[in-house]
Amino acid sequence: MSEKNNFIDYIRIFCKSGHGGSGAKHFLRNKLTAKGGPDGGDGGRGGHIILRGNAQLWTLLHLRYYKNVLAQNGENGSKNNCTGKDGDDIIIEVPLGTIAKDDETGKTEVEILEDKQEVIWMYGGRGGLGNQHFATPTNQVPEHAQPGEEGIEGWKQLELKVLADVGLVGFPNAGKSTLLSVITAAKPKIANYAFTTLKPQLGIVEYRDGKSFCMADLPGIIEGAAEGKGLGHRFLRHIERNSCLLFVIPADSENHKREFEILLNELKEYNPDLLQKDFLIAISKSDMLDEELKKEISIELPPNIPHLFISSITQTGLTTLKDELWKILNKPPTT
Repeated sequence: MSEKNNFIDYIRIFCKSGHGGSGAKHFLRNKLTAKGGPDGGDGGRGGHIILRGNAQLWTLLHLRYYKNVLAQNGENGSKNNCTGKDGDDIIIEVPLGTIAKDDETGKTEVEILEDKQEVIWMYGGRGGLGNQHFATPTNQVPEHAQPGEEGIEGWKQLELKVLADVGLVGFPNAGKSTLLSVITAAKPKIANYAFTTLKPQLGIVEYRDGKSFCMADLPGIIEGAAEGKGLGHRFLRHIERNSCLLFVIPADSENHKREFEILLNELKEYNPDLLQKDFLIAISKSDMLDEELKKEISIELPPNIPHLFISSITQTGLTTLKDELWKILNKPPTT
């Protein structure tokens, strides 16, 4: 089964970093020295579990069969002050936008945002000190060596937030998928990723002079999504990092203003910070509107948020839409 048809955005796995090796309790013994001093070496460090960002990955599909991630234990120290070998680290490659959480507390522990970024997620246990470290003028024959520290273990979660420049927000059947299929330059650049019941899409929108930006058609939300109805939270997690939110409201909506307010309220209830993003409203399916109806709808909409009328079927207004989105994405940051 190909990755193309399996957008995996959530994985729950059991992880355990390596146990540190024990320090050695040993005394120098050879044919020249019957009772030498302590020469027990230190134990090796247990293996870390490390997350590494990989810009070539778009899903967590490759981790679907990871049930247990167990890093190697460190080796014990040995005689002649020999330190045990460190346990091998385990490196888990993840897409950019992956957050790692503790399953029990829900606390976010690691966030991967950059290609090749490496973060030690779970540290391996330190190796114990050999008895050579415990020799003193009053105790020249130390019988003590440290055990290695235990590794960290527990159930963990990996979640993926879609990283796109523009996120499409709207109710089901608002025309978001059709818009993306038309506005993105080539069919192969649209990847279909299947959730359990939803199919968000990522597409590359080609702009002028070879420039482009990424647009995500995200699953439609329903009123009450912020309370977790349906797949509400699972959807809302994916728009936290979009630079701009494009609200798609169909021309045949019974109440355009009310529909926008419902969508806006869901975002506010989930995370008020989302309201700090740039908004643009697109009235889709506008080929069915005459100028008089467009004026009536314009009066309904919030005056402080730019809006435009588009039709994916007749491709009306799409160039203007791309121009507006490009301006928003490339405006200088406010100080």
